[in-house]
Amino acid sequence: MSSAPSVSSSITVRLKVQARPTAVSELTTTIEHAGGIVTALDVTASGHEQIGVDVTCATRGEEHAAQIVAGLRGLEGVEVDRVSDRTFLMHLGGKLSIESKVPIRTRDDLSMIYTPGVARVCEAIAARPADARNLTIKRNTIAVVTDGTAVLGLGNIGPLAALPVMEGKAALFKRFADIDAFPIALDTTDVDGIVDAVCAIAPVFAGINLEDISAPRCFEVERRLRERLDIPVFHDDQHGTAIVALAALTNALKVVGKRIDQVRVVMSGAGAAGTAVLKLLMAAGVTDTVVCDIDGVVHVGRPGLDTSLRWTAEHTNPRQVTGTLREALVGADVFIGLSAPDILTGDDIATMAPDSIVFAMANPRPEVDPDEAAQHAAIVGTGRSDFANQINNVLAFPGVFRGLLDAQSHRVTPELLLAAAHALAEVVGEDELNPTYIVPSVFNPEVTTRVATAVEEAARAGGAPHS
Repeated sequence: MSSAPSVSSSITVRLKVQARPTAVSELTTTIEHAGGIVTALDVTASGHEQIGVDVTCATRGEEHAAQIVAGLRGLEGVEVDRVSDRTFLMHLGGKLSIESKVPIRTRDDLSMIYTPGVARVCEAIAARPADARNLTIKRNTIAVVTDGTAVLGLGNIGPLAALPVMEGKAALFKRFADIDAFPIALDTTDVDGIVDAVCAIAPVFAGINLEDISAPRCFEVERRLRERLDIPVFHDDQHGTAIVALAALTNALKVVGKRIDQVRVVMSGAGAAGTAVLKLLMAAGVTDTVVCDIDGVVHVGRPGLDTSLRWTAEHTNPRQVTGTLREALVGADVFIGLSAPDILTGDDIATMAPDSIVFAMANPRPEVDPDEAAQHAAIVGTGRSDFANQINNVLAFPGVFRGLLDAQSHRVTPELLLAAAHALAEVVGEDELNPTYIVPSVFNPEVTTRVATAVEEAARAGGAPHS
């Protein structure tokens, strides 16, 4: 699937243009003929002979942007002054800052905020550690932790290159849940090293959000951190994905009139996200799931299964299906992809049961072209923002952590994840549901509050202490 122009690859070109009646139309036509999309055009200066123009356009990437700029340079009477990549400009100096919540204007302020007054607060916390939740940033602060080994669709790019993603995640926590999150990029891929490092910094935080750590190490990291820490540990690539996928499926099944305990589900992907989605779907009532990976259907007779795949084989595939993903897909009601791009075609989707549901969530290119899938499936969802039904983790993790922090929770449980998924699904009212709207917009103000309330109630019911 060829990528379409996107605002994520948009540029602003500052031009000096000969003042003539056709100047602006020549610029826009050149960009459109080159496959770009003009999103803004501003005249920044004007003289008798020349005008200054800033033109902003969406492109398909750096190479395409260079082609567009070359086309503009080729116009008579046009001089390219400067080209700015809007995404890079947004990242200049990072996306986060730390600000004091209290003013420091006088000697009295200094005496209370720092020495000698701060010593009294330190002594109070030493005598009663629980007071740290009320008297420090711990109350509302989480760590976004990565080792940079499984970043978005980029793979193992290392901790430094992963930092912009972690900053972005922290910005989303603030925007959608008013949570202060701090990016922690660890320069180790050793499980012991990661666990020890996170435990060492844990006193500052009320929760840990694990991010972009490759499987199967991520399972061990999460398990050991949950054993050692008294604050909730949430691996968003696993559980955030699972929450949104279940919410989307819940509403999609309402649209097509099928029951969750009667549908046949085929999944592509048995890594961290796939395994978490599988377990939450089973907890929600799915009984017939066939899981596939790069080697085909996972089943008990397949040799060379590791511990995770062995668990999957023993708990899924009740009809003992074998063979390839394409073969498993025949007659299935639901396809959920958390794997690799372009592994299926529209013809494959056509072999599914009537009123089928397709969630092709590989990013940035899904397992099947969404337009092709939509010719045969009743409902299609992806992880992309340029198609209907975006299954996006930002619908889950801000509200989940808001609820965990408000409940002063110590752990994350399956019941809590189910509560979050059901609350998210219910944001879309019965009168709003249709094949192109099964999950709410990330900017719907009810998303975070409803998920947070459900999570807080589930956490308290599970034994979390009251504040």
